[in-house]
Amino acid sequence: MQIINPSRFQALIEAACSATFSGWDFTWLSGRMLEDDPPWDYKALVLEHLEGVTSLLDMGTGGGEFLASLPALPPETHATESYPPNQVIGRSRLESLGVQVHLTTEGAPLPFTSRFFDRVINRHESYSPAEVYRLLKPGGVFITQQVGGLDNLEINQALEDCVSFPFTGWSLYGAATDLEDAGFTVERADSAALKTQFTDIGALVYYLKAVPWQVEGFSVERYQEQLIRLHNFIESRGAFVTTAHRFLIVARKEV
Repeated sequence: MQIINPSRFQALIEAACSATFSGWDFTWLSGRMLEDDPPWDYKALVLEHLEGVTSLLDMGTGGGEFLASLPALPPETHATESYPPNQVIGRSRLESLGVQVHLTTEGAPLPFTSRFFDRVINRHESYSPAEVYRLLKPGGVFITQQVGGLDNLEINQALEDCVSFPFTGWSLYGAATDLEDAGFTVERADSAALKTQFTDIGALVYYLKAVPWQVEGFSVERYQEQLIRLHNFIESRGAFVTTAHRFLIVARKEV
């Protein structure tokens, strides 16, 4: 297959493969993966709910980037992280701020007593509604922004002969219903489809390296032909456009 500007294709691929990724830091993609902002402001919403709060849990803190960006934290602030390299990064960033970072195992109970937290926040981390309910004090609030099950599905459609994306059932409706079944009152529920643009093939390869569950078993070698086709498409049209899927829920434990 003919490649438009083959030397550029090779250089972009090599740069993406050699670039490091740590925590939940996508700065390498700045100006190359352009994603519209959701209609809500997650950070502002969290800050709004922290007034007068003494205890906070951040589930799946990654490298602690979000917590570290907050101007003030409750005196009893904890974070969980299930990926050991991220836990090291998170501890390095957060312990000086008084935040304890706990290594957790997916699916296992979290290492806190019941009714321990005023607020639990969660951005793009899996969770058990029953476990979050257990951790919150009466009147406590759970705030979560989730990546929906249709996230950037166009990538799979472009690369895979038979699309096999296992998360298509994960939606605002299902998440809100599960929280209500666990005893929560859902106070806010919003979803958004956000335009995302990959302006070069290296940006897409880096993204797939950072988010390996998007295309299971992805490698440059395995998908060489499809990557060439996408590179040619981007070179001739300026970008490969996909659709990010996000939803937001604010839920309160009444009793």
